[in-house]
Order: sequence, then C-alpha cells, then structure tokens
Amino acid sequence: MIQHLYACFLKMSTQLIGDDLYPLTTPYQTGYLKTNGHQIYYEISGNPEGPAALFLHGGPGGGTSARDRCFFNPEHYRVVLMDQRGSGQSIPNASKDYGGALFNNSTQYLIDDIEALRKEISVDQWQLILGGSWGSTLAIAYAEQHPNQCKQLLLRGVFTALPDEIDALFQNGTTANHYPEEWDQYTSYIQKTSQNWNLEKQNLLAAYQRRLFDPSERLEAAKAFAGYELSISCLHGINDRVRSIMSNPEKLVPFASLEVHYMLQGCFLKRGQLIENVDAIKDHRIHIVHGRNDSVCLPRAAWRLLNALKTQGAGDNVTLNFVQAAGHSDSDENIARSLRQATDQLINDA
Repeated sequence: MIQHLYACFLKMSTQLIGDDLYPLTTPYQTGYLKTNGHQIYYEISGNPEGPAALFLHGGPGGGTSARDRCFFNPEHYRVVLMDQRGSGQSIPNASKDYGGALFNNSTQYLIDDIEALRKEISVDQWQLILGGSWGSTLAIAYAEQHPNQCKQLLLRGVFTALPDEIDALFQNGTTANHYPEEWDQYTSYIQKTSQNWNLEKQNLLAAYQRRLFDPSERLEAAKAFAGYELSISCLHGINDRVRSIMSNPEKLVPFASLEVHYMLQGCFLKRGQLIENVDAIKDHRIHIVHGRNDSVCLPRAAWRLLNALKTQGAGDNVTLNFVQAAGHSDSDENIARSLRQATDQLINDA
C-alpha cells in the first residue's frame, strides 16, 4: 500500500512553490506513540525508502504544521513530524487538560520520546534532524545523548537555554531595544493584573505561570505571553501563520503554558550543558541557520555554539549562515529559503 501511494506521489511535480519550499504532501502513515501518560502524535510522508529526516518544532508547545513537511525534498527524504508532549495533536493537549499536559513533561522525556519513536517506526538512524528555536535545543540535547542515532543536524534560531538567553527574552527587556511596544504589552499585562507589581516584576515568567494555572485567566494570559513572542518573531510583522495561532486556543495555550513551564526550569538542563557536551557531536555534519535580526534567539547563541564546536575540533563539519534581512521565524521568506536550500545541500554532504 505504501509503495502504491509513493508511486502515485512520484507523478507529482517537485517544482518549488511559494517561499521556495517543496509542494505540500500527504502523510502515508500517522499514529500515536503511547508512553507514560501521553500519546505522541507522529506522521510520515515523502519517500518510504529514503533516509529519515525528523522535524522538531519550537516552543516548547508550538506543535507541527503541514507546512513543516515542505522543507524537505519528498522524493528523497522519509519525512517524520512529531508533536511534542502537550501540544499539537498529541494527547493530552494543554488547552484541554492543563495538568495532564505538564505531567511527565521535561526535556529528558522528550528525548526518550524521540528515541522511542525511532524504534517504533524502524529507523536505524536519523539522517537529518531539523530543529528550530526550542527545536534546536531539543535536537542538540538528543544528539549529545544519542550521538550514534543521527548523522546531521540542521539548526534554525539556535537556543541553548543559558540564563542570558532566557532573561534577554523574558526578563531584562533586551527585546525592547527593537520592540518597545511589544515589551510594554508583555509587562503591562502582569502589571494590570497584579496585586504586588514590585514583587512580580522580579520574575515575569513566574507571574505568567500563576495566571496560566488559573483557568479563569489562562486564555488571556496565554494571549499576552504568546502574542509578545510571536509578534517579534517575524521581521516584517505578524503574518497569517501567527494570526492562526493567536486565534486558536488549542495552539495558543500549549505554546504559552509549556514554554513558561520549561523556561522557569532552565529547560530542565544543567546550566551550560549543551555547550559543555558538544564534544559528543563534533564529528556530525551541523549546519546553523540564524536570522541576523533575530530578537527571540539572539545571534550570539549561534556564534557561541559554533565556537564551542570549533574548539572541540569540528572543523568544516559545522557551518553557520547568518541570514540577512531575516528574523526568528521560519515564516520569514529568507529563513524558509535558507532551510530548504540547506536540506538539499545536506543530501550532497551525506
């Protein structure tokens, strides 16, 4: 059946569309991976006989979309998407079962889910893992723990969960240098709803978490939190993809609640863990795509990762493309194009 579907698919044109991505394909396999209180949604498209490419979404809590398949040449790659715990089509979704979504939800659980999924769908080794934003964090963490189970990493908008990265986005107002209105909206929501602003402003993430815990405040808090981050993600302003998230509680609540949950815990990583452990992946082919004007994940994070890998002897195995006239989101045309070009180039580098 799979071979028949693929034979039909091969009749389709792979001419690039829209923002230079591949045409949208239909998954030939979907399923749920059941694991300790969660059911992880996954789907597979592209070439059933091709090398496996895994897409890791951001957030945490961002979930995948059909467009994420389009970064990969479907005639070459066996494309695997998964919704991380609490988000997307995985069960429970934080918008419907807040407590259940946060239960057993940490970086190590997500790493274990990736490895369990690899075995579930009979992938010997991931040829390529593409992770953006938080997805880059998870991709690095997985690869450092399971270096023999993946060959190539494509990282977009690098985030290594160091305190200066978290504080720049959520606490000290670094983003106000370029987005003062958005920063004021982010802080003013807490100020307006606070009984002790002088105390709560010292830890804005904790203040948001208190409101997200409250069912009567959850949706408005999620709108304020996610609205701030999403509005500074695209260099050229809010686009249709961002608007679709903002209007959908099943996307909005997981995005806000899981991101706050993880950021308050330093993403459940030891401080500096990902940088300290890059020796484990120095022999992997790693390509970094980072918007020069990224205000969500600052370019210095990508530079720091590159230098750490070079120090460990990665040499030409690691490359960095600072994309001009581009922000954080893979909705930015220049970021999207750079990612698609990278997945094509990595075929030749395999």
